Parts: sequence; structure tokens; C-alpha cells
Amino acid sequence: MSRRGERLAALGRGEPFDLLVVGGGATGGGVALDAASRGLAVALVEQNDFAEGTSGRSTKLVHGGVRYLERAVTRLDRGQYHLVRDALGERAVLLRLAPHLCRPFPLVTPLYRWHQVPYVWAGLKLYDALAGAAGLGSSRLLGAGEARRRLPALKGPGLKAGVLYHDGQFNDARLAVALALTAREQGAVVANHVAAVGLLKRDGRVAGARLRDRLTGREWDLAARAVVNATGPFADGLRRLDDPGVRPMLRASSGIHLVLDGRFASPDTGLLIPETEDGRVLFVLPWEGHALVGTTDEPAEVSEHPRAEAEEVAYLLRHLGRYFGLTVGPGDVKAAWSGLRPLVSDPKTADTARLSRDHVLEESPSGLLTIAGGKWTTYRKMAQDAVDRAVARFPLGPAGPCRTEAISLVGAAGYQPAGWRALIAAHGVSEAVAQHLHRAYGSRAPAVLAVAAAEGLGAPLAPGHPYLEAEVVYGARCELAERVLDVLARRTPLALVDTAAARSAAPRVGELLAGELGWDGPRRASEAREAALRLDQGLAHGFAGQHFAEVGIGIGMEAIGLAEQHVEYHGLGLLRQQMLEQLG
Repeated sequence: MSRRGERLAALGRGEPFDLLVVGGGATGGGVALDAASRGLAVALVEQNDFAEGTSGRSTKLVHGGVRYLERAVTRLDRGQYHLVRDALGERAVLLRLAPHLCRPFPLVTPLYRWHQVPYVWAGLKLYDALAGAAGLGSSRLLGAGEARRRLPALKGPGLKAGVLYHDGQFNDARLAVALALTAREQGAVVANHVAAVGLLKRDGRVAGARLRDRLTGREWDLAARAVVNATGPFADGLRRLDDPGVRPMLRASSGIHLVLDGRFASPDTGLLIPETEDGRVLFVLPWEGHALVGTTDEPAEVSEHPRAEAEEVAYLLRHLGRYFGLTVGPGDVKAAWSGLRPLVSDPKTADTARLSRDHVLEESPSGLLTIAGGKWTTYRKMAQDAVDRAVARFPLGPAGPCRTEAISLVGAAGYQPAGWRALIAAHGVSEAVAQHLHRAYGSRAPAVLAVAAAEGLGAPLAPGHPYLEAEVVYGARCELAERVLDVLARRTPLALVDTAAARSAAPRVGELLAGELGWDGPRRASEAREAALRLDQGLAHGFAGQHFAEVGIGIGMEAIGLAEQHVEYHGLGLLRQQMLEQLG
């Protein structure tokens, strides 16, 4: 029996689980780890891959939420205040539990009006004060010259000052995978690409779920004493399986991110744009050798694979043009992708940017426990609240107290910040490869290089990127990777960094996975089609001119005069429509 077959067989056991967790993002992985570490029998299922949705498409910041603090102060909002305070405490915990995947990170807010200086500086000093002993560094005022030294691409004319503050940066998709793997080490049975397609009930109470293997179509029942709905933006869908007439509790907001060449970001400092034309906050961050720009905040329909729409791309590019002394146009975009935030709804407002990111627990009359809202940084506290409620409300097995504040995630044991140098000495890899493996796998990086040495898989997946062929095989053997995009978008970030490079690497990834997982001809062909479709149209739709040339459209963005510093808001939307018409 295959490794996946063994996992699915464990999900089909006769004895009920204490807890079935539906959803394999940050919240679901956190709930599974918390419950399993308390001694409960736990099953976790995810309809796609771990962090394939919202949890893998974040701004990559472990943060308290500067803009939430502003709202707490200006509106005397106690809920926002507690959200920021809790998040700052959890930020410190996460940096300790996964030091290979998280790091302290300085950011600068540039100020072009003198009246902004005391306001922003005071707000960030309050941010420091709320963090207390868990703070990462003291905020301080920068002169215009020092702000530009830290962020050389900033426009100089009119720059009055900057404020330096500290938050954390992390690898969101790999952290979600680490949560699932750590939950498994604690005894949970975890499976990706398995959907809950129905709920089982006994005497009117939820008693498990009907599951479907989305890779084969096979269905079976899983019995559980309690079911936790941790499906993020899809939470209302599972709630409707429980009660078709239930009132929705969520509204979805789309947040898109762009990836640009590294020249648009400082290698060691992020940029916070404090206020856009409609009052939002934008970030420009160094990430994987590139510049990550995000994010928008617009009402959206829930879908498995949301797209970065051209109008949203134009919005981000327009604001970049206002802050950088470099020309920023659509031809600079190497990848663009979108995620959905699950916001607890408020019927009184249509502005999703103003909804709280705090989490809510809801128990239905039949006993379905839903945890919704929240943010990546507070996943551990959200999980603790959910498991505490489940233990109090349902007839589960004996359970101890929460232990997750002391459970390091896989790869953290023995991690040393400078450990990448030992990888160079022992394996002869380049500094770029050593640093990538060290940050992505922590203390398990030597195991990846052992695969590379033993099986001749030390070649890069794509020229100019540090991701190795060995990571494909290691991902399938040790990290539950089952599909081409599981590797290209989450075990490595190649698809989110460089769409064209991921498209070129996809055939080799498919070849390696086929050999490791025993795919037959039809499965290999199906995977190739799915990867090509998602890379071209869904996961990380490219807007650069070379992308359109590759797919046979004889026009490029720059050729029709749209690669300019200030892009009209609807210009890219019109261009997109024209392209669709040409495609027929």
C-alpha cells in the first residue's frame, strides 16, 4: 500500500475519532496540533493542499497589525485593541517555535508631510509599548537621508522623514505544512486532497463526515465525536451542509499580491505605505530575492482559485509609482496572485477593510463547531480557544491542557541562524542554495541534501532560483506533496515568485513525482494539464509582456504603451478584455 493509501486507510478506521478537523490552513493545522498534543484522537482533512487557499497567499508578515491599532485608538475600539495586543504576544511565540521559518524584520514608513511625523511616530511607539517584553526592537525616527539609505528606491523629493519599526516575516505555506507534519508527529492522522462532502448525524447531532478522495473520487464515512469547521472562506459552505437555511457569517475579501524584481525592495528592510487614496495600507517587502507588493482589500466571491484581476494589479502599480523613483509598469510583474480573507460579517458596512480580523467561535444546534475570522499570527490562540470549547462541550476522550506554546514545529530542533554555513562545508552547495534550504527546512535541510546526493537530484528546478530537484522527491516522501503544484507553490514558492520559471519546471516536477508516487500515463497527463491551466490562468497569472508572447498573443503590455509609471485604473481591465476578444 502507498504512503497515501496508508493515511486514507487510517481515516477509515471503525473506532470514532475524538475530533475531525476540516480545513488544512493555519487554523485547521493549529487545531489539529493542539488537540493531538492533548492526547485526543484527531483527524485532519483538507480538500486541496495544505495552505493552498488563504493561508498560503498572505503578505508573509507575522505582525500585530499597525492599522488595527490605529482603528483601536481613533475609534476607541476595544476589540481591535485586544486583537493587536494578543497578536503581538503570539508573534513572539511563533518566532520562537519556528525560528527557521520566521524572523524579526525591520520596516520603514516614509513620510512626505511634516504633520504625519508625530502622528505616525507616536502610533508606532504605542505599538512597541503593547508588545512589552515581547517586542522585537524600539521604533525610532529616521531622517530623510537615512530612510533613503535603507530604501534606495524611494523618491527623494519631498521626503521629510521615516519611522523605523519592527515586525516579523515568515514563510506561510511552509509553516502550514510544518503544522500538519507536527500534528502528525503528535498522533493526528492528516490528509490533503480529501474533501468533506457531507455531515453524518446521529439523533440530530453531528457525528462525523462523508469524505471524498479528490484524487480518485472514492468516498467513505468517518465517525467523530466532534467536528471542527476550520475551512476559512469556505466555512459557510460547510455550515450549509449542516443546515441549508443557515444565515451566512462570513464575507470574503480579496487580497492580491504582486512579485517584482528585487530592485524594487531593499534586501533587509520592508516598506509600509501608510495610506493609499482609499485609506488602505500597502507593503513592499523583500521576499525570496524579489519584491513582494500587497495587498488590496475588495469584496469578493468565494472560489477555490481566486484570480488577481487586472484592475487590482493597476491599483498596486499606481501606488508604487507614487513612492518609487523607478518606473513601475505591468512588464515588471513576474507573478500575481490572490487570496481570500474570511471576515466575520457586519451587515451595517460594505467596506471589508473596516471589518475586524478577530476570530469567532460558533456552535450550531446540531453541534458543528465553526471557527472563523482571525489572522495567521494568532492561529495558535485561535486553535487553543477552539479545542478548549470542544473539550468543554463534547464527550471527547481525556484531554490535558494546551501545550502548543512549548511545542516547536518540525525543523526547529537544533536550528542555528548561521547553520547554512555548515551545509556549504558538508555538501558543497552554493550560498544561495544553502540559505534557502536552511530557512525552508531548518534542521531537516541535510535530509534534503542527502536525497540530492544519493539520487543525483542536486540540479536547480529553474535557472536563477535556488530550489532543487531533490525537494520534489523529499516533498513527496516526507511532506505529503501529491501534485505538481503542491511542490511548485507550497513546498517551494517558485510559482508565486516567477510564473514563467514555474511553467518551465512543471514537466520535470511531474516526471519526478510520477516516479516517486507511481503515476500511470493518464495521471501524468492529467497533472500536466492541471498545472499548465493553473499557472496560466489561476494560481499566479502573469501580467508581464513575455507571458503573453509565450502563449501566442502577438502583443505585449509595453508594445501598446501601458508600461508607464502611472497606470489608469481601468486601463489594464480594458486591455484584458481586448485580449480575451482576440483569443476568441
